[in-house]
Amino acid sequence: MNLEKTNSNLNIIKYQNTENIFEDICIIIDSAQNYAYKSVNIALVERNWLIGYRIAEEELKGSNRADYGVEIIKKLSKELTKEYGNIFISRNLYYFLRFYKMFPNILNTLCSKYNNLLSWSHYRTLLQINDEKARNWYENECIKETWSVRTLQRNISSQYYYRLLKSQIKEPVVKEMKEKTNDDLLNKLEFIKNPVIAEFLGFSPEQSFTESDIEKSIITNIQKFLIELGKGYAFVARQLHIHTEKEDYYIDLVFYNYILKCFVLIDLKTSKITHQDIGQMDMYIRMFDELKRGEDDNPTIGIILCSDTDEDIAKYSILNGSEKLFASKYSLYLPTKEELRAEIESQKAIFNMQQQEKSKK
Repeated sequence: MNLEKTNSNLNIIKYQNTENIFEDICIIIDSAQNYAYKSVNIALVERNWLIGYRIAEEELKGSNRADYGVEIIKKLSKELTKEYGNIFISRNLYYFLRFYKMFPNILNTLCSKYNNLLSWSHYRTLLQINDEKARNWYENECIKETWSVRTLQRNISSQYYYRLLKSQIKEPVVKEMKEKTNDDLLNKLEFIKNPVIAEFLGFSPEQSFTESDIEKSIITNIQKFLIELGKGYAFVARQLHIHTEKEDYYIDLVFYNYILKCFVLIDLKTSKITHQDIGQMDMYIRMFDELKRGEDDNPTIGIILCSDTDEDIAKYSILNGSEKLFASKYSLYLPTKEELRAEIESQKAIFNMQQQEKSKK
């Protein structure tokens, strides 16, 4: 049986015998991953478009369509998240509805555009653009130039389309864009790292795809350390995924303190704390206070841990609260900076000893 002739008509997974078994198997693996990505992607795009289409159909039944649409999405979100998880929160259902309205004909061309179809993350990013001409241009450039989602977002944020329109000499603008987005190219496993794809395939959204071994070790032991303090900590989530309109974020650890009656968020940084890190934590806190905080809950607390090799520190952050409140109440139940610093240093020492033992074997 000649597999090369048989497979040439299937156009699914490439197979050829070049007398180099390693290279041939690499081609099989890469081809299979590419096919898997395309298959999952087309299903995601079709699913989300159809959900948007169905919501739009239901929306037309109401006399006041806008208000009726809001009620439909609220009810659907409650029922769907209970059945299928947080991927179907209200915000995402609005994305699906907006997707259908902005790309009303995409379903009719799915088959013909199979090889050129953008990922759902690309389309979700394109939903930011209200200017139809600009949106169509970015879509076509994504397909033609195989832009990653990060490159697309960077170009939208930097007004790349409008800068090109105004530039009489376009080459320097294009060159600059390519230089700045050179590091955004997708790697072979980018599709499985994508949280949207991971959730679609049923993988845990709490799994981290970017942590180093030492980060994992510190976070795991900080989690145990806080529970063992016995000061009212209940574990909520690890690597909690938060998606904004433009970015995906992961909060390393989330606890609820039932004595303080508030959420406690913990984020680990492997370099010195920056203003951006504090701003990001403040964003997390605002989101939790808006989306998760109950009527009787106190303001959310954020703790940023820094595992810099020169100095191990902790930075506390709290919005909508006062220093007096923090000093008189919260400080009784939060670990001190000295305790956190000692724990981080201890875990780093243990990790280094383990690595030394491994190297001797």
